[in-house]
Formats: sequence, structure tokens, C-alpha cells
Amino acid sequence: MLKKIIFMGTSLFAVPILKSLYQNGYSVSVVYTQHPKKSRRGMDVNPTPIQSLSETLNLELRTPLSLKNNKEEYDYLKKLEADIAVVVAYGQILPKEILGLAKKGFINIHASVLPKFRGPAPIQKSIMNLDKQTGISIMKITEKLDAGPICNSYPLNILENENVESLSERLSLLAAEKILDDIDDILEDKAVFKPQDDRKAIYASKILKSEGKINWSDSAKNIIGKINGLYPNSFFIYKGERYKILKVEPSSKIGEMGNVLSDSLDIGCKDGAIKILEIQREGKRPQKNNEFMHGSQIKKGLNLNNA
Repeated sequence: MLKKIIFMGTSLFAVPILKSLYQNGYSVSVVYTQHPKKSRRGMDVNPTPIQSLSETLNLELRTPLSLKNNKEEYDYLKKLEADIAVVVAYGQILPKEILGLAKKGFINIHASVLPKFRGPAPIQKSIMNLDKQTGISIMKITEKLDAGPICNSYPLNILENENVESLSERLSLLAAEKILDDIDDILEDKAVFKPQDDRKAIYASKILKSEGKINWSDSAKNIIGKINGLYPNSFFIYKGERYKILKVEPSSKIGEMGNVLSDSLDIGCKDGAIKILEIQREGKRPQKNNEFMHGSQIKKGLNLNNA
């Protein structure tokens, strides 16, 4: 008899994993995703990536605003008598009473090698931390955030100058492949869950918008890590206008921190310099550095700290 699976996910990261379960014949009885939000510019409602996929696959879909003290969803899940729940970037804390409503538990796919980078921003933090490797962890959800026992971790090397968009996609595809074996082992009671070492836990807190602002007195390596880790939301302010830095690489130029060192948009930092390859002025489209420099008020010799 096919096992009943609950899937809970919201973001694009979760899409390949749900698709993999469906395409490989697993019985996804219901999908939970965050309630759709209204768009900023009008009254249109934007479905989550998981909602869009679930509707395409004609899967049962539920979008409660919260599961806390939600008797309707509790009763629904209890009656379902699911065998297992797979949770991937869902975006809601699951209350204790809900966690008891799947026979083999609620299993989370987390985008780090736990206990490093528990919390909501593990991929961003791994790049900003200049790590060479990250991975995914398959863990059982407990009341404490990302602290449950782990049955498997799968490492993945971070590519040179890789940004969060590329790394997220590669981690998601790795998870979509690996979850198939793990879910079988869990359902057949072959999986061994081992407790995490809480002494080694590092928390990857939610990213604040203010964290995206570039400080030219930081090292070139750290600035590149921030730009790649927070893509596409790193920025600097010059004469009251915001400029997003989208793509960057190390530069061999040498100069004062914040100085524009060349017509190719090399900028001086502490311990080196960076070359901006792609930039977006507020309200404008993204541009390559050479195109940008032709019509910009930012010129060689300026110091961006003197805005």
C-alpha cells in the first residue's frame, strides 16, 4: 500500500524536492504552503512557488495563515493518518501537537551541515562566512528550531565566487536526489537518527535589509562574500541614490578605501580591491560596468565614502 506523505514547503528551494517525490511515484496526500500574499502594486495575489507546482500537479493544497492553535488543520491531519511529513523551507514554526500527527515524524531538509547554521538563512551565511563547503541535512523536527536528530548529511562544495541563487539551486537539486533514499529508510525503520552536538551549534539569523549596505573599510574578500551571499540585495549609497552591486570579482588594483580606481569600476577596500562587473542604479535596469561608466556620475578618482 502507498504511504501517505504530507509535504510542507513554500519557496523555490522546495520545488525540485516536491517534484522529485511526485515524479518518483510517492503518494503526496496533501501539500501545505504559506498563504499567498497580495502584490505590492495592486490587488493581485501572488501564489507561492509550491502552490503553483501543486496546482499544476493537481495535488491537494492547504494554505493556513498559521498552524498554531488551529483546530481545523489539527483535525484534518489527524484524520489523514499520514505516514510521514517532509518539510522544506515552509516558513512556519510547527507546534508540538502537529508534530505528533505523522507516524514516522516530521522530517526537515535543512540547507546546511547541522549543527552549523541552524535558522532561516543558512545558505546566505555560508557564503558570507567564506566557507568552502556546505550541504544539506535530513533531520527529525523537534520543538527546538533545527535541533532535532539527524539521519544523514550530504556535503557540497561552494564554487569560487558563487552567489546564493546558484548555490540554492544546487543544494535543492542535491536534496531532491537524496531524499528518495532517506524517505524509504525512514518509512522502513532503517534510518538511524543521531543527536546533534549543541555545543557546536551556530545560528544563521534572518537577514536584515540593512545588512546589505557595503562598508568599503571591510576587506575585499568579505565584501565579495556579502555581495554573493545577499544577491541581489547588496548596495551602496552615492549622492542619495542607491546602487545595487549584482556581480563582482577580486581586483589587483590598489588604492584608498572607497576610491574608484579605474574606468572599469575597480573599488578600493581594506586589504585589496573589488571589480564591479554588473551594477544597477536605483530605478534603472542592470548594466555591465563599461556601459554603466559611460553615463554615470561615478567616475575614476571619486571616493564613494564622500557621498
